[in-house]
Amino acid sequence: MRIVVALGGNALLKRGEPMTADSQRANIRRAAEELAELVKAGHSLVITHGNGPQVGLLALQAAATPDTPFPLDVLDAETAGMIGYVIEQELRNVAKDRLFATLLTQVRVDPRDPAFAKPTKPIGPVYDEATARRLSAERGWTVAPDNGKWRRVVPSPRPLEILEAEVLAFLVERGVIVICVGGGGIPVVALADGSIAGIEAVIDKDFASSLLARQLDADMLLMLTDIDAVYLDWGTSQARPVGRLQANEINAAHFPAGSMRPKIEAAIIFTTATGKPTAIGRLEDAADIVAGRKGTRIDLPVPLP
Repeated sequence: MRIVVALGGNALLKRGEPMTADSQRANIRRAAEELAELVKAGHSLVITHGNGPQVGLLALQAAATPDTPFPLDVLDAETAGMIGYVIEQELRNVAKDRLFATLLTQVRVDPRDPAFAKPTKPIGPVYDEATARRLSAERGWTVAPDNGKWRRVVPSPRPLEILEAEVLAFLVERGVIVICVGGGGIPVVALADGSIAGIEAVIDKDFASSLLARQLDADMLLMLTDIDAVYLDWGTSQARPVGRLQANEINAAHFPAGSMRPKIEAAIIFTTATGKPTAIGRLEDAADIVAGRKGTRIDLPVPLP
């Protein structure tokens, strides 16, 4: 199968771990070993990844030089190169007979997207509430709760078009394993004269991966994170994992915003548009998730004969 594999930021840098190059590489090495099993099974992979922790760290570093701060679109490009480089290198070390390429990917968004007026995408490290509110006042950040802590949040517009889609398709058709749409891609907008320009935002990796899977005619969208499955009634005493869901019966609003909800929404979009399955689960279970033994699979209902 042709599978678009979306690696969550928390699968590459686990919650509570120091944001160091060594920690990130160790996690990516484990991810590469799991993905190599899918390659050995004969699947064609296109790999995307998140960048929330990493782009937030770069933004902090950029803020330390206020005379020349880099905008978020440039920082998105930096993280795509940084993370893509390590993913490609570690994959090459465990699948030496395959071809790989990491491609910076521009993704067009609408400058009038309501997300620009309501930032929701968490980036960077976690803080206690008092620290987050102090940084908000000092730096003009928008901050919000995130799993019991607080983080900076930035605009996350919906992706409309992957500008390098034809190049990606060219590589995939020739058997290249491509790492692309890093951090949701580099957000750009179309100007009145037909040119494009970057814009300050961080696109949600799951929505961008869903769009990519549709544009590349993928057989499956596989979203890998640090949670073993989709849970119903998450955060309550009745929380329970579910192995199968039907895309036409899911209400994404029932899932936590900023964590599982965008995955469910992205899954509904892909599966409804293509009739192909989406699977969600833990990185360590990748092969079992594809085989239907673990994780959560989102399908359309099978029509009656």
